[in-house]
Amino acid sequence: MLSDGVAPNVYTYNILVRALCGRGHRKEALSILRDMRGAGCGPNVVTYNTLVAAFFRAGEVDGAERLVGMMREGGLKPNLVTFNSMVNGMCKAGKMEDARKVFDEMVREGLAPDGVSYNTLVGGYCKAGCSHEALSVFAEMTQKGIMPDVVTFTSLIHVMCKAGNLERAVTLVRQMRERGLQMNEVTFTALIDGFCKKGFLDDALLAVRGMKQCRIKPSVVCYNALINGYCMVGRMDEARELLHEMEAKGLKPDVVTYSTIISAYCKNCDTHSAFELNQQMLEKGVLPDAITYSSLIRVLCGEKRLSDAHVLFKNMIKLGLQPDEFTYTSLIDGHCKEGNVESALSLHDKMVKAGVLPDVVTYSVLINGLSKSARAMEAQQLLFKLYHEDPIPANTKYDALMHCCRKAELKSVLALLKGFCMKGLMNEADKVYQSMLDRNWNLDGSVYSVLIHGHCRAGNVMKALSFHKQMLQGGFAPNSTSTISLIRGLFENGMVVEADQVMWTQS
Repeated sequence: MLSDGVAPNVYTYNILVRALCGRGHRKEALSILRDMRGAGCGPNVVTYNTLVAAFFRAGEVDGAERLVGMMREGGLKPNLVTFNSMVNGMCKAGKMEDARKVFDEMVREGLAPDGVSYNTLVGGYCKAGCSHEALSVFAEMTQKGIMPDVVTFTSLIHVMCKAGNLERAVTLVRQMRERGLQMNEVTFTALIDGFCKKGFLDDALLAVRGMKQCRIKPSVVCYNALINGYCMVGRMDEARELLHEMEAKGLKPDVVTYSTIISAYCKNCDTHSAFELNQQMLEKGVLPDAITYSSLIRVLCGEKRLSDAHVLFKNMIKLGLQPDEFTYTSLIDGHCKEGNVESALSLHDKMVKAGVLPDVVTYSVLINGLSKSARAMEAQQLLFKLYHEDPIPANTKYDALMHCCRKAELKSVLALLKGFCMKGLMNEADKVYQSMLDRNWNLDGSVYSVLIHGHCRAGNVMKALSFHKQMLQGGFAPNSTSTISLIRGLFENGMVVEADQVMWTQS
């Protein structure tokens, strides 16, 4: 074109930019932008929109934002397409706060968000699991007269089912139908999966019937959801029938299909059926995943077949599959039950080196194993390691573990108490305090000082004040750190009289 003396115009350049972006050649497309300027052909909004969308699609958020900045510097105002691309890009990157800011900025600049804008934001919140925010945008959308479509409702129904809020999901289905919108395969599958995970198989089967009436063919994902539903209620024969039905309809069961049934067999201690299906899975050319191996290893450990479990464990690693905490814990538990604590501890070390963090169940198994082997000191050390480094377990587990440190020194438990207070885990700190009282330990002022300071930092000055009073009743003198924290907290909450009383006790 140039050799013939014909100067390309902005439309010609835009075609070239679009072609390069479509093939993923973003750098080359950017060089065209520079060429345009050099040739005295200013890029227009379409040029920038094409580039912005391409950069967001590639996950290059910073690059896309720079392009929008260049666009403004060039005297061009972003339009609805630009903003929709930005909202979509932010949502895909999981930056929902930024997505909302861009959405609001669009409104401030006088642009009216359309169905695409709202659907993108709703979908982004749903994928992030922010159901409340998604419903808020949905309400805003309808108030502005933007009609929600199948995409909007499907996103909302899916997030409600995932959150276990089936009542709201069913309400959304009803609203959808009232608007004359037809559910699609994705909508039905979300609903079926939600019912199955809650154990409401009959409701799931009603949804399947509705799906068939709409002449919608279920996908592999839909079948997997239904198979899981049958497995959850122990109807294994029907789960296997669905597997055969899938194959008869030309659908290829995947690793999720097989793993779901194998895991259910393992939970039911039907080892023979689990391994039989695993063999069929291999013959079909479907390779087991970490969940399959973990289930099989667990059932072998339960049957005290540790040698066989370790063979599977080694095969799993050879295939490049990363054992999870459940796999390691099953093997650790198996060794502990056989009294082989050394092997259990060795596995624990390998687990940590592999980057798999032990959870409360792992530590519980090890602590019980050590306690039974009369290795109480090591059990206590593991207990403190758990509470200082890992998530806090449920109350029942907490009580069982605290029992292991019944002979622990006050100094060690005080360190545990400080650890909780430093992390702001005041509920757990209060449980340690209560455990000390239950064991009739002679507490000193340091225990109360730590609790007062911790509760003040957490913003619960009433609880801190309560501990201050208990401290005085016990005849202990408050230290300066806890007193200053308490007085400051009381003043900040307008409790001047109480603050004066605390100061008076110091004088």
